[in-house]
Amino acid sequence: MTEETPGFDKDEKPDVPADASASPDEGAAQGAGSAEEAGPAAGAGDSKELQEVALTAQLDQARTALNERTQDLQRLQAEFANYRRRVERDRVAVKEIAVANLLTELLPVLDDIGRARDHGELVGGFKSVAESLETVAAKMGLQQFGKEGEPFDPTVHEALMHSYSPDVNETTCVQILQPGYRIGERTIRPARVGVAEPQPGSTSGASGEEPAQGGDEPQAADKENGGPDEG
Repeated sequence: MTEETPGFDKDEKPDVPADASASPDEGAAQGAGSAEEAGPAAGAGDSKELQEVALTAQLDQARTALNERTQDLQRLQAEFANYRRRVERDRVAVKEIAVANLLTELLPVLDDIGRARDHGELVGGFKSVAESLETVAAKMGLQQFGKEGEPFDPTVHEALMHSYSPDVNETTCVQILQPGYRIGERTIRPARVGVAEPQPGSTSGASGEEPAQGGDEPQAADKENGGPDEG
């Protein structure tokens, strides 16, 4: 016959705490899990700061590169503007030279037209052609200069004849032998003129000063010396 232990029923189980039922290995595993959870959280914060630093450095590099490219673009724009102005200036200069060369070749024809007009031979169809040619030359910028009575200017006049005249107070163009021509400020042929200068000695007369009379001084000298010696 089997003996039963007194005080315990066979259906009853001893009360054991829930935590106590876990083994030491399971506790260690739970502690390690908590540490792993805390570790990634701290690592994520550090990684975010590193990413912000890296992004800031990249942004600074991008700004530096943008400033350099902007300066390069501004320099290229300035160079292009200078090049365009230089090309435009050269184009205008080449055009002026071409027009001046063409009109220079036409000057003898214009001289013939002027002489024919002076002699009254510019009539009929020749007159119409001559006036049309002069109109076209004027549209291209050709200007005639040189008039009688204007002061002589060696920069635009070429003196072929010289004389003296009491009617002038300075060197003056008194005869236009061949008119001059210019394009804008550029003289392509000086006016060939005859000039007259004031007569020598006319300056003293014009100033109003009267020359000293030669007969008065000997008389004064004679009076001071007591008169001429009498024989």
